[in-house]
Amino acid sequence: MINRYKQNDKDEKAEIIKTFFPDDPDLILNYISDFRELMMKYNAAIREIQTKLEILNDELSLNNRHSPIENIISRIKKPMSIAKKLKDSGKEITLESIVENLNDVAGIRVICSFVDDIYKVAKMLASQDDITVLKVKDYIKNPKPNGYRSYHMIVEVPVFFSDSKQPMRVEVQIRTIAMDFWASLEHQLKYKGKDNITKNIITENNTLENNNIENNSTEEIVKELKDCAEIISQTDLKMQKIKKYIDEI
Repeated sequence: MINRYKQNDKDEKAEIIKTFFPDDPDLILNYISDFRELMMKYNAAIREIQTKLEILNDELSLNNRHSPIENIISRIKKPMSIAKKLKDSGKEITLESIVENLNDVAGIRVICSFVDDIYKVAKMLASQDDITVLKVKDYIKNPKPNGYRSYHMIVEVPVFFSDSKQPMRVEVQIRTIAMDFWASLEHQLKYKGKDNITKNIITENNTLENNNIENNSTEEIVKELKDCAEIISQTDLKMQKIKKYIDEI
């Protein structure tokens, strides 16, 4: 039994790879070298932002006896994900297009203990004079329809190299431990669930049948995940109240 959806995925990846690399074989090595240099610059931008966050956390832990940041996780988007995002948005798949059109090649996730820590950290990061905030999306006050909550910032930071200074963009996501727990599991369940549902409704003739099964299953999963997000949000608020009560004692 052949899963034609997996085959389509492979075909799409092959098409993206063909588009990503130059037609001239002699230029491929130069292109790869330029791509690696660009990724190095994004990685340098992550280190700049991460250092700032660590310093802020150290300062606050001394002054307030409370470290607002529990953990910092960083990542560079994978080449295939970069190319696919450009393709899906109708942009050219070139190095120049990556810099011009993508804000999330470099990403940092900041995990905080409490909701008010999120806004405190975001405000302090934004107030630094070499940080430019390009965009903010507050999914805590305005959750996504599926229940997702987090505070997103697109920031630009100057990075100094041996012969130049270049502003680089980084996406910073700030969320509580509970929000991160939900988002991580939702991400796993979404892709695993989608794959399993698709497998179950593909026949030997490679045709889909009983589409209502997929729709009903998906709707039920989405509803359950949203309910969990609401419960977790209420827990966050209760923990915040308990913290405030303890601070006032």
